[in-house]
Amino acid sequence: KPRTSAYPSKLAEKLTILNDRGIGMLTRIYNIKKACGDPKAKPSYLIDKNLESAVKFIVRKFPAIETRNNNQQLAQLQKEKSEILKNLALYYFTFVDVMEFKTVNFDLTKNYLDLVVTYITLMMLLSRIEERKAIIGLYNYAHEMTHGSSDREYPRLGQMIVDYENPLKKMMEEFVPHGKSLQDALVSLQMVYPRRNLSADQWRNAQLLSLISAPSTMLNPAQSDTVRMLPKRSVVIHVGFILCHAALNTDPAALSLWKLALQSSSCLCLFRDEVFHIHKAAEDLFVNIRGYNKRVNDIRECKESALGSMHRERRKFLRSALKELATVLADQPGLLGPKALFVFMALSFARDEIIWLLRHADNIQKKSTDDFIDNLNLFQFVAKATVLFQHYCNYQERFLINLSVCPEDESIIMSSFVNTMTSLSVKQVEDGDVFDFRGMRLDWFRLQAYTSVSKASLGLADHRELGKMMNTIIFHTKMADSLVEMLVETSDVSIFCFYSRAFEKMFQQCLELPSQSRYSISFPLLCTHFMSCTHELCPEERHHIGDRSLSLCNMFLDEMAKQARNLITDICTEQCTLSDQLLPKHCAKTISQAVNKKSKKQTGKKGEPEREKPGVESMRKNRLLVTNLDKLHTALSELCFSINYVPNMMVWEHTFTPREYLTSHLEIRFTKSIVGMTMYNQATQEIAKPSELLTSVRAYMTVLQSIENYVQIDITRVFNNLMMSLSGKMYRLLQTYSHNSSAYLSYCLLLPLQKLVVDNVEVLTQMRTSFDKPDHMAALFKRLTCAYHVLKRMTIIGVILSFRSLAQEALRDVLSCHIPFLVSSVEDFKDHIPRETDMKVAMNVYELSSAAGLPCEIDPALVVALSSQKSENISPEEEYKIACLLMVFVAVSMPTLASNVMSQYSPAIEGHCNNIHCLAKAINQIAASLFTIHKGSIEDRLKEFLALASSSLLKIGQETDKSTTRNRESVYLLLDMIVQESPFLTMDLLESCFPYVLLRNAYHAVYKQSVSSSA
Repeated sequence: KPRTSAYPSKLAEKLTILNDRGIGMLTRIYNIKKACGDPKAKPSYLIDKNLESAVKFIVRKFPAIETRNNNQQLAQLQKEKSEILKNLALYYFTFVDVMEFKTVNFDLTKNYLDLVVTYITLMMLLSRIEERKAIIGLYNYAHEMTHGSSDREYPRLGQMIVDYENPLKKMMEEFVPHGKSLQDALVSLQMVYPRRNLSADQWRNAQLLSLISAPSTMLNPAQSDTVRMLPKRSVVIHVGFILCHAALNTDPAALSLWKLALQSSSCLCLFRDEVFHIHKAAEDLFVNIRGYNKRVNDIRECKESALGSMHRERRKFLRSALKELATVLADQPGLLGPKALFVFMALSFARDEIIWLLRHADNIQKKSTDDFIDNLNLFQFVAKATVLFQHYCNYQERFLINLSVCPEDESIIMSSFVNTMTSLSVKQVEDGDVFDFRGMRLDWFRLQAYTSVSKASLGLADHRELGKMMNTIIFHTKMADSLVEMLVETSDVSIFCFYSRAFEKMFQQCLELPSQSRYSISFPLLCTHFMSCTHELCPEERHHIGDRSLSLCNMFLDEMAKQARNLITDICTEQCTLSDQLLPKHCAKTISQAVNKKSKKQTGKKGEPEREKPGVESMRKNRLLVTNLDKLHTALSELCFSINYVPNMMVWEHTFTPREYLTSHLEIRFTKSIVGMTMYNQATQEIAKPSELLTSVRAYMTVLQSIENYVQIDITRVFNNLMMSLSGKMYRLLQTYSHNSSAYLSYCLLLPLQKLVVDNVEVLTQMRTSFDKPDHMAALFKRLTCAYHVLKRMTIIGVILSFRSLAQEALRDVLSCHIPFLVSSVEDFKDHIPRETDMKVAMNVYELSSAAGLPCEIDPALVVALSSQKSENISPEEEYKIACLLMVFVAVSMPTLASNVMSQYSPAIEGHCNNIHCLAKAINQIAASLFTIHKGSIEDRLKEFLALASSSLLKIGQETDKSTTRNRESVYLLLDMIVQESPFLTMDLLESCFPYVLLRNAYHAVYKQSVSSSA
């Protein structure tokens, strides 16, 4: 039957939603604080000199409003009111959302405490935004000037800002009615929180996290009465007892718990890199309350004992315990099912110590630096455990299925839970079914809410075994369908995103110590955590944090690869030196000494040390003697272990492959080394002897081949790429230029051209059908806008395509010398493609031909680049129309070129001074690519272009203004160039549109002009 009388209205759902919304509000307030603290990101109205007096007036009077008087101070504000309303709305309504969030009530221990700590943090962070009054006041004044009245939320919002100038003091008053509820919730942690604050010796005596301490129970599932009972941030214990401070004088358990919390940390994390010094804040509050002298003394005592030695010993214990745990689980991953709780405990402990160290090392004046120096093994374990869990997720699913359900007596009130659990089977795991237990977990939350209220007919406190069993089941269901969420909850260290300087410093320290360099991969792996700190309520920071994670990950991997490259280079240098000792030229002195010794002749100076023979460096009396080469190999093996740790990693939907970084650096360094080995002397024009060069190259190659023993990279590929780079640089240049130029044409040139076409679409449509009406065309042309920009961009396109054509021609010459038969075969394929061939087949042939440097009717690279720019919001028919009108735009704009002084044709260079001769290539290639994509007739569209261009150019022959026809003959030549360049147009077609006698006279005129100008 329905049981709604005692159950508060959707309490479980409200707590779930409010907790998530609270974190989102924290994220927004944090970003506002950071934006206001950054001169580059701060709202411009707060630093505008013209508004400075208005801002000061508003802050001084806040929250009062005075708009009638002081017109002089607010005059500038009147001018800017619309923009202020528009640009400060996001800030203002974020503060309104904080005010609305502040008005909610809550219950249930964990979620209640999570919500309390979010509320406390939110109000404290709000009070740290120095510009909050200016932002709110500016917005409201602009609102009143625009709408004649203040914003309806402003009075409450302004009062809240004033009340929370000292947030802790205000919340102490605010929580008086809720003091008993908060006290009970906090004291309920006395069985949980102390376990998280045991010393390293207590952990060691209890053999915490050890799977092998009791072999007989290794397969038994690890259980706990307090699974996931702690609130997300322990700041609630420190600050919560300040809000209900009366409990500290009346309840010994509360005082003991609070003192334990004060001894564990001096610097609390409010949110990300925002910290709170608890001892000073608590002392400042209690020193003014009568009868709290003992509490003030307690605070001072706890402050003295809140040092780093206890945490240093914990980290020392965790390093050994986690190494053992990781080794056992890597060997026996099946234990991840029953012992998953151990792993999550380990991740949580390691994460807490890492963050504690980061927070205190950056914010506390340290008495002993040893307490704040951390080895990086904990980073490595967090990364390794995450990889293990994600790789062997099916073990958790199988273990969940084999987990026993709740006892028969309790199953009466939880039949849905029992049915859900008993319906699971191993076959679902084998079939790859996706599990979703979110509904079951929400039902359990609802049941807790129902059984925890005072008038509930069933008290959960009377059925502790039921609670333990359900907590265990819920824990394992999250491992089956929310493993990533569990890993984030226990091992997320995304806080390093906001401590980038400390993060980079730790990385450099890690690389500098050879014994620690094997843990360097932890840093790029931790960059994968950064996106987990984003929230959907603050989408604008997602791109910023994503970029930071990408840049840091790239920088870390690049530095690791450089360090490995430098070590390999040093090893190669050592090996080259050893190989050099074996050269024949060095044995001459040894032979001479042997001959002289045999003939009993004494040569050389007395006391001259005898030259060591090759191989002496390998002779040792014991292994304690370590050579420089030994040190280099040891350092390289440690660093390569890190580079080889994972094949790839995903950071913000980008895949990073550490080995590729090393391969890339080796290719570059090997190429430079080969050039350096030639020992070219520019003054004497001498190089090294070929035999010595060959010896050095072989030594290098031997070392590089040995790298495959350290890291899984393809050294043969490095050698092949080197050979290709030395013999085929032209091809690589062409391919790189082809790709980049096509992308540049598509993104930076053609897209703006299409926008210009859209802006003039009506005029161009009329001009397309009116080329035989000169007067009407002239009128329409005057309505065109940006004709100059169209021709300018098309010229730039032509220059790029012409350069690429020259590079292809050079490539074709090189390949024709090296592989003439293959080039001739490719050319034969290209020349014998029937016109009716399927376009996909033709494009494959064109792609092959282009790679061989052969010119093609249709540029395949350009087709691919333009195809990727299809807009989802425009129909194919509309895109085809835009392509046609683009050609019309270019054709009717060509007469404007005649007025340009730089449009003069130079016979000496066979081109125009402003490169407009490149328009011929641009027009033909762009038309061929566009109408291939849109499946139109290239030949018909080019005929239409030729007709429009001829008609437009013929009109300037009738012009009498010399300034507009200055280079008329030079522009006429463009028509001939376009036809000569095109495989689709003929001279007969041009003759039908434009009299050839005009072209002949134009050539004569430009040649005559060039002769006169040179004379």
